[in-house]
Amino acid sequence: QVQLVESGGGLVQAGGSLRLSCAASGRRFSSYAMGWFRQAPGKEREFVAAITLSEGSTYYADSVKGRFTISRDNAKNTVYLQMNCLKPEDTAVYFCAERVYRGSYYQSNDYNYWGQGTQVTVSS
Repeated sequence: QVQLVESGGGLVQAGGSLRLSCAASGRRFSSYAMGWFRQAPGKEREFVAAITLSEGSTYYADSVKGRFTISRDNAKNTVYLQMNCLKPEDTAVYFCAERVYRGSYYQSNDYNYWGQGTQVTVSS
């Protein structure tokens, strides 16, 4: 069973930066992609960014493009989300997810494994 553990969340002022990490364990074969999603109170979970594990191709939501960067370290089985120029509307619980097979990056239902989430709070 794959386990994903996020870390790096916290409280930051608007304009600041945070780096989230997602460490994967228990993987028995190479998965296709990893993604970050977020969910704010009273809102649906939304796609933030994704990366393919072999090619390193990246995909971003329009709301974070140019501010967030997703990267991976396959040797450490870890994916990162560098978040710069944070805004109060970025406040949410951020979830790491793993997709085993090739396909869409944007739909949460297409991901097979999920972490517990880490809280990111951006104050104005």
